[in-house]
Amino acid sequence: MSSRRSRLLSIELAEYTMITLAFIRTWFFRWLGLGQIRPTPVARIFGWRTGLVIGAMAVAGCQEPPVINAKSDHETDLKPPAASATDEFILQSGDTIKVSFPSASNLDTSQQIRTDGRLNLPIIGEIVASGKTTGALQKELETQYSTQLVSKEVSVTVVSAPFSVFVTGAVLKPGKIVVDHQISALEAIMEAGGFDTAKANMSGVVVLRQGQGSEGNKSFTLDLKQVLEGKKFETFYLRRYDIVNVPEKFTWF
Repeated sequence: MSSRRSRLLSIELAEYTMITLAFIRTWFFRWLGLGQIRPTPVARIFGWRTGLVIGAMAVAGCQEPPVINAKSDHETDLKPPAASATDEFILQSGDTIKVSFPSASNLDTSQQIRTDGRLNLPIIGEIVASGKTTGALQKELETQYSTQLVSKEVSVTVVSAPFSVFVTGAVLKPGKIVVDHQISALEAIMEAGGFDTAKANMSGVVVLRQGQGSEGNKSFTLDLKQVLEGKKFETFYLRRYDIVNVPEKFTWF
Protein backbone atom coordinates (compact mmCIF):
# COMPACT_ATOMS: atom_id res chain seq x y z
CA MET A 1 0.00 0.00 0.00
CA SER A 2 2.76 2.40 0.95
CA SER A 3 4.68 1.76 -2.29
CA ARG A 4 1.53 2.42 -4.31
CA ARG A 5 0.98 5.67 -2.41
CA SER A 6 4.55 6.68 -3.06
CA ARG A 7 4.11 6.04 -6.78
CA LEU A 8 0.95 8.17 -6.81
CA LEU A 9 2.73 11.01 -5.04
CA SER A 10 5.58 10.78 -7.54
CA ILE A 11 3.15 10.94 -10.45
CA GLU A 12 1.36 13.97 -8.96
CA LEU A 13 4.69 15.72 -8.34
CA ALA A 14 5.70 15.09 -11.95
CA GLU A 15 2.36 16.46 -13.15
CA TYR A 16 2.68 19.71 -11.17
CA THR A 17 6.27 20.10 -12.34
CA MET A 18 5.09 19.87 -15.94
CA ILE A 19 2.29 22.34 -15.14
CA THR A 20 4.83 24.86 -13.92
CA LEU A 21 7.04 24.37 -16.99
CA ALA A 22 4.05 24.76 -19.31
CA PHE A 23 2.99 27.96 -17.59
CA ILE A 24 6.52 29.40 -17.78
CA ARG A 25 6.69 28.45 -21.49
CA THR A 26 3.37 30.18 -22.20
CA TRP A 27 4.42 33.33 -20.32
CA PHE A 28 7.78 33.35 -22.13
CA PHE A 29 6.09 33.20 -25.54
CA ARG A 30 3.86 36.11 -24.54
CA TRP A 31 6.90 38.13 -23.37
CA LEU A 32 8.55 37.53 -26.78
CA GLY A 33 5.40 38.69 -28.55
CA LEU A 34 4.63 35.17 -29.73
CA GLY A 35 1.39 34.87 -27.83
CA GLN A 36 -0.44 33.66 -30.93
CA ILE A 37 1.57 30.40 -30.99
CA ARG A 38 -0.75 27.71 -29.72
CA PRO A 39 1.01 25.22 -27.47
CA THR A 40 -0.14 21.64 -27.22
CA PRO A 41 -3.17 21.52 -24.88
CA VAL A 42 -1.89 20.42 -21.52
CA ALA A 43 -5.24 18.86 -20.67
CA ARG A 44 -4.70 16.38 -23.53
CA ILE A 45 -1.47 15.30 -21.87
CA PHE A 46 -2.34 15.35 -18.18
CA GLY A 47 -6.11 15.02 -18.13
CA TRP A 48 -9.01 17.28 -17.20
CA ARG A 49 -7.90 18.04 -13.60
CA THR A 50 -4.55 19.41 -14.67
CA GLY A 51 -6.18 21.32 -17.50
CA LEU A 52 -8.45 23.14 -15.05
CA VAL A 53 -5.49 24.09 -12.85
CA ILE A 54 -3.53 25.48 -15.81
CA GLY A 55 -6.61 27.35 -17.05
CA ALA A 56 -6.94 29.06 -13.67
CA MET A 57 -3.23 29.96 -13.72
CA ALA A 58 -3.53 31.40 -17.23
CA VAL A 59 -6.48 33.60 -16.23
CA ALA A 60 -4.54 34.88 -13.23
CA GLY A 61 -1.55 35.60 -15.45
CA CYS A 62 -3.64 37.72 -17.83
CA GLN A 63 -4.84 40.07 -15.11
CA GLU A 64 -3.28 43.53 -14.92
CA PRO A 65 -0.84 43.92 -12.02
CA PRO A 66 -1.85 46.40 -9.31
CA VAL A 67 -0.39 49.89 -9.51
CA ILE A 68 2.06 50.40 -6.68
CA ASN A 69 3.04 53.80 -5.36
CA ALA A 70 6.81 53.63 -5.60
CA LYS A 71 7.42 56.86 -3.71
CA SER A 72 10.05 56.29 -1.03
CA ASP A 73 9.67 57.26 2.60
CA HIS A 74 12.49 59.76 2.14
CA GLU A 75 10.71 61.68 -0.57
CA THR A 76 8.24 64.40 0.26
CA ASP A 77 5.65 66.38 -1.66
CA LEU A 78 6.66 69.61 -3.32
CA LYS A 79 5.89 71.97 -0.44
CA PRO A 80 8.16 74.99 -0.11
CA PRO A 81 9.42 75.92 3.35
CA ALA A 82 7.54 79.01 4.43
CA ALA A 83 9.57 82.18 3.95
CA SER A 84 8.52 83.36 7.40
CA ALA A 85 9.49 80.13 9.16
CA THR A 86 12.63 81.65 10.67
CA ASP A 87 12.60 79.33 13.69
CA GLU A 88 14.29 76.73 11.48
CA PHE A 89 17.06 79.09 10.31
CA ILE A 90 20.35 78.57 12.17
CA LEU A 91 22.45 81.71 12.44
CA GLN A 92 26.17 81.78 11.73
CA SER A 93 29.03 84.26 11.47
CA GLY A 94 28.53 86.75 8.64
CA ASP A 95 24.73 86.84 8.92
CA THR A 96 23.18 90.27 9.39
CA ILE A 97 20.14 90.39 11.66
CA LYS A 98 17.83 93.10 12.93
CA VAL A 99 16.77 93.18 16.57
CA SER A 100 13.63 95.26 17.10
CA PHE A 101 11.96 96.45 20.30
CA PRO A 102 8.34 97.50 19.64
CA SER A 103 8.10 99.28 23.02
CA ALA A 104 11.50 100.98 22.72
CA SER A 105 12.34 101.63 19.06
CA ASN A 106 15.39 103.68 20.07
CA LEU A 107 17.08 100.36 20.93
CA ASP A 108 16.51 98.85 17.47
CA THR A 109 19.74 97.66 15.87
CA SER A 110 20.99 95.83 12.80
CA GLN A 111 24.28 93.99 13.19
CA GLN A 112 26.41 91.43 11.46
CA ILE A 113 27.35 88.44 13.58
CA ARG A 114 31.08 88.65 14.21
CA THR A 115 33.60 85.91 13.51
CA ASP A 116 33.48 84.96 17.20
CA GLY A 117 29.72 84.39 16.82
CA ARG A 118 28.68 87.31 19.04
CA LEU A 119 26.60 90.48 18.93
CA ASN A 120 26.95 93.62 21.07
CA LEU A 121 23.44 94.74 22.00
CA PRO A 122 22.22 97.79 23.95
CA ILE A 123 21.95 97.43 27.75
CA ILE A 124 22.82 93.71 27.96
CA GLY A 125 26.08 93.86 25.97
CA GLU A 126 27.68 90.75 24.46
CA ILE A 127 25.58 87.75 23.53
CA VAL A 128 26.30 84.63 21.48
CA ALA A 129 24.12 84.37 18.36
CA SER A 130 25.96 81.93 16.08
CA GLY A 131 24.63 78.36 16.18
CA LYS A 132 21.18 79.40 17.43
CA THR A 133 17.96 79.59 15.50
CA THR A 134 16.37 83.00 15.19
CA GLY A 135 13.50 81.75 17.35
CA ALA A 136 15.83 80.56 20.11
CA LEU A 137 17.76 83.85 20.05
CA GLN A 138 14.53 85.80 20.22
CA LYS A 139 13.35 83.89 23.30
CA GLU A 140 16.72 84.39 24.98
CA LEU A 141 16.59 88.14 24.34
CA GLU A 142 13.05 88.33 25.71
CA THR A 143 14.35 86.80 28.94
CA GLN A 144 17.41 89.07 29.06
CA TYR A 145 15.37 92.25 28.50
CA SER A 146 12.38 91.26 30.66
CA THR A 147 13.65 93.33 33.62
CA GLN A 148 14.82 96.24 31.49
CA LEU A 149 11.75 97.02 29.39
CA VAL A 150 8.08 97.70 30.08
CA SER A 151 7.19 95.18 27.38
CA LYS A 152 9.51 92.23 26.96
CA GLU A 153 8.53 91.77 23.31
CA VAL A 154 11.60 91.42 21.06
CA SER A 155 11.75 90.60 17.35
CA VAL A 156 14.69 89.02 15.53
CA THR A 157 14.71 88.99 11.71
CA VAL A 158 17.37 88.03 9.19
CA VAL A 159 18.47 90.90 6.93
CA SER A 160 21.02 88.97 4.89
CA ALA A 161 22.66 85.60 5.26
CA PRO A 162 25.29 84.56 2.69
CA PHE A 163 25.21 80.81 2.15
CA SER A 164 26.26 78.19 -0.36
CA VAL A 165 24.30 75.62 -2.32
CA PHE A 166 25.62 73.08 -4.81
CA VAL A 167 24.22 72.14 -8.21
CA THR A 168 25.38 68.90 -9.87
CA GLY A 169 24.37 66.62 -12.72
CA ALA A 170 23.01 67.55 -16.14
CA VAL A 171 23.51 71.33 -15.96
CA LEU A 172 25.86 73.47 -18.04
CA LYS A 173 27.98 74.84 -15.17
CA PRO A 174 27.81 72.53 -12.13
CA GLY A 175 29.40 73.71 -8.90
CA LYS A 176 28.96 75.87 -5.81
CA ILE A 177 26.69 78.91 -5.80
CA VAL A 178 27.03 81.59 -3.11
CA VAL A 179 24.00 83.77 -2.48
CA ASP A 180 22.91 86.24 0.18
CA HIS A 181 19.18 85.97 -0.38
CA GLN A 182 16.48 83.36 -0.60
CA ILE A 183 16.80 81.26 -3.75
CA SER A 184 14.67 78.50 -5.25
CA ALA A 185 15.86 75.21 -6.72
CA LEU A 186 14.96 76.37 -10.23
CA GLU A 187 16.80 79.68 -9.75
CA ALA A 188 19.91 77.82 -8.54
CA ILE A 189 19.83 75.66 -11.67
CA MET A 190 19.57 78.79 -13.81
CA GLU A 191 22.59 80.22 -11.95
CA ALA A 192 24.43 77.01 -12.88
CA GLY A 193 23.89 77.73 -16.58
CA GLY A 194 20.51 76.02 -16.87
CA PHE A 195 19.57 72.50 -17.83
CA ASP A 196 21.59 70.49 -20.31
CA THR A 197 18.45 69.88 -22.34
CA ALA A 198 19.95 66.98 -24.29
CA LYS A 199 20.58 65.00 -21.10
CA ALA A 200 18.58 66.45 -18.20
CA ASN A 201 15.65 64.64 -16.64
CA MET A 202 13.81 67.75 -15.50
CA SER A 203 10.98 65.69 -13.99
CA GLY A 204 13.22 64.00 -11.41
CA VAL A 205 15.36 66.76 -9.88
CA VAL A 206 16.51 65.78 -6.38
CA VAL A 207 17.36 68.15 -3.52
CA LEU A 208 19.50 66.64 -0.75
CA ARG A 209 19.27 68.45 2.59
CA GLN A 210 21.39 68.03 5.70
CA GLY A 211 19.39 67.58 8.86
CA GLN A 212 19.50 70.29 11.51
CA GLY A 213 19.86 69.31 15.13
CA SER A 214 18.22 65.94 15.71
CA GLU A 215 16.77 65.79 12.18
CA GLY A 216 18.12 63.25 9.74
CA ASN A 217 19.09 63.99 6.17
CA LYS A 218 16.21 64.42 3.73
CA SER A 219 15.66 64.25 0.00
CA PHE A 220 13.02 65.99 -2.09
CA THR A 221 12.08 65.03 -5.65
CA LEU A 222 10.88 67.93 -7.81
CA ASP A 223 9.14 67.90 -11.17
CA LEU A 224 10.57 71.13 -12.59
CA LYS A 225 9.48 70.24 -16.12
CA GLN A 226 5.88 70.91 -15.16
CA VAL A 227 6.94 74.14 -13.47
CA LEU A 228 8.64 75.32 -16.67
CA GLU A 229 5.58 74.32 -18.69
CA GLY A 230 3.35 76.35 -16.38
CA LYS A 231 1.47 73.32 -15.06
CA LYS A 232 2.75 73.78 -11.50
CA PHE A 233 3.46 76.98 -9.65
CA GLU A 234 5.07 75.81 -6.41
CA THR A 235 8.40 77.36 -5.44
CA PHE A 236 10.84 75.17 -3.54
CA TYR A 237 13.29 77.33 -1.58
CA LEU A 238 16.76 76.08 -0.75
CA ARG A 239 18.61 76.19 2.55
CA ARG A 240 22.28 76.33 3.44
CA TYR A 241 24.38 73.58 1.87
CA ASP A 242 21.49 72.01 -0.05
CA ILE A 243 22.64 69.89 -3.00
CA VAL A 244 20.55 70.06 -6.18
CA ASN A 245 21.11 67.07 -8.46
CA VAL A 246 19.72 67.01 -12.00
CA PRO A 247 19.78 63.37 -13.15
CA GLU A 248 20.31 62.37 -16.75
CA LYS A 249 17.56 60.90 -18.88
CA PHE A 250 17.49 57.12 -19.08
CA THR A 251 18.51 55.83 -22.48
CA TRP A 252 18.93 52.27 -23.71
CA PHE A 253 22.14 53.06 -25.60
